Amino acid sequence: MPFQKKPRKRLTTLSVIMAIVLFIYTFQVFSLQVSDAERYIAQAQGISYRKAVIKAQRGEILDINGREIAVNREGYNIVFNKAYFDMSKANEVILKLCRLLTNKQTEWKDSLPLSKTAPFDFSGSETSVQGLKSHLGLAHYATAENCFDEMVERYKLWDYDDNSKRMLMGVRYSLENFNFSVSNPFTFAEDVSSEIMQAVLEAGMLLDGVTINVVPFRQYVDGTLAPHLIGSVGPIYAEEWSKYKDKGYSFDDKVGKSGIEALAEDKLHGIDGEITYKIDAKGKILSSEITKQPISGKTVVLNLDKSIQKATQTALAQSFDRLKQTKKTITGAAAVMLDVKTGGVIASANYPSYDLNTFSQDFDKLVADQTGKPLTDRAFQGIYPPGSTAKPAVAVAALEQEKLGFGETIYCSQKYTRYSDYQPNCMHYHGTLDLNRAIAKSCNYFFFELGYRLKLSNINKYFKRFGLGVKTGVEINDSSGLLVESSESESSGNTLQAAIGQMNAFTPLQLAVYVSTMANEGVRYKASLINRVVSYDMSKTFETTKPEIMEKFEISKETISAVKEGMLSVTVDGTGAGVFANYSVKVGGKTGTSQVTNGADHSVFVAFAPFDKPEIAVAIVLEHGASSSTCSSIGRKMFDAYFFSEDVTVDTTKPNEVLG
Repeated sequence: MPFQKKPRKRLTTLSVIMAIVLFIYTFQVFSLQVSDAERYIAQAQGISYRKAVIKAQRGEILDINGREIAVNREGYNIVFNKAYFDMSKANEVILKLCRLLTNKQTEWKDSLPLSKTAPFDFSGSETSVQGLKSHLGLAHYATAENCFDEMVERYKLWDYDDNSKRMLMGVRYSLENFNFSVSNPFTFAEDVSSEIMQAVLEAGMLLDGVTINVVPFRQYVDGTLAPHLIGSVGPIYAEEWSKYKDKGYSFDDKVGKSGIEALAEDKLHGIDGEITYKIDAKGKILSSEITKQPISGKTVVLNLDKSIQKATQTALAQSFDRLKQTKKTITGAAAVMLDVKTGGVIASANYPSYDLNTFSQDFDKLVADQTGKPLTDRAFQGIYPPGSTAKPAVAVAALEQEKLGFGETIYCSQKYTRYSDYQPNCMHYHGTLDLNRAIAKSCNYFFFELGYRLKLSNINKYFKRFGLGVKTGVEINDSSGLLVESSESESSGNTLQAAIGQMNAFTPLQLAVYVSTMANEGVRYKASLINRVVSYDMSKTFETTKPEIMEKFEISKETISAVKEGMLSVTVDGTGAGVFANYSVKVGGKTGTSQVTNGADHSVFVAFAPFDKPEIAVAIVLEHGASSSTCSSIGRKMFDAYFFSEDVTVDTTKPNEVLG
């Protein structure tokens, strides 16, 4: 009996195996007839599917009121995908594309430093030419003809005419130079028309590894609006690739190169999506489906007010052009407006300037302009002696250090004779003055005496407290200025010059921070461009920039009241009265003329308003402009834009008037 169980066991095992085989067979039949039927039918009909990248929208940049500054528009790129690209047919495919784009008057990528028409000669920089020779393995003395002939052999171009050879070798060299690979798709042409896009797809070239990517392109609503602050985007350079590769970027992505675009790159950059095309045997698109939704970047909202920024730029440009007619020496101008209670940058303007929408085309011309230097951010990086605008800070130091008594007067005899080795002159003979009149009339003699009493170390200490000679903390790069440090043997010249705003040099942004700190009675805020970071549709807030106090130092009420009253007198009956005497908003200000050794004097103006409850502070510099009254009039137009939302163009001051 025991021996009868073995056959049964074998029979059971065989049955199980047969059941498994039958199941697998049944599943395969089901897959063929039902599950995969559509795919096999599609293959039989010559239908295929291809995937293309949908570039994620870059986050937008908006002003404080949500008005657009940097936005996106949709476009198409022609891209070579190495995974599908048949290099044995490369010349045929490339030539078709080149001829198509030539007919449509559209450019494509060609980094070959040879002229594009016969006779072929080197073009481009010496570095690019030497790079070509090195890439081809030729000697440094190789001619353009040598390079041309070598590429004919290298890329098997024997059967083409010379113009076609040049087209082909330009793209083939660019592919190699770009390190074309599966991980590095090559963008053959950017921002092509929808007509070209459809023509490429219908020509059947998509099946040969040529894909169309739907790409967002950066667009600036007004490219002239604060270009130094907004910044630009550009391609990822080879030396940058390792940094961006680990963050999930594609080699052909555009990234921020300067300004807010670069600073907020990690916030503005999105995550790419994917679109799948259904294509028939002739290359015609039958349908398309987004199989992976792109995720847009975050939107950055600035403290900048678009209308005030525009009004400030207009005021700078008009005043500059007007002054240029009589003062040929003027080379540039800059202006900044800050929110006194937060440190937010409401406006920051430079002149000459440029347009972000034509930046690439104009780049060489902009770089070549070494007089106007339009690429220089004078507001954040240009440094200028503050001239008499530094006097209120010196006055605070003298009163707080008890080097000047409240109500004390000093007699201005014009020539200052405390030192035997250095005896400078005041611009005028003022006679007996108290602090209020000394600030209002900008008496150098009075402040020479304060400098003598304070010494350079005390002057520097208060300058730093007010933010002069130290970084403002603003998000993008700014200059820390130049503050000449004191030593044990302070020279008479350095001390007296520092007391009237000479010798040292600060940025317009620092000057705005300084006068803002004065208005805040010793509270200095960190300057800030970014107000908040929100989702692309603005439905969610991710980050909010809170006002940050950089320094808070005690100033007695008597001191701050005396100095601020002096600044009010400047605009009521002092050096700024020609512009502000009848102004409807009370303004505390200070004019200044700073002397330079290599040209005409600079003109400077700082102010805050309203006087009783300050909201904003401004600083303006005219580089080699020597007209403080023009500086003041620019300040008034900035106040007009803030308080009255209109651009007042009436200017009653004299262009050559220097008030000090």
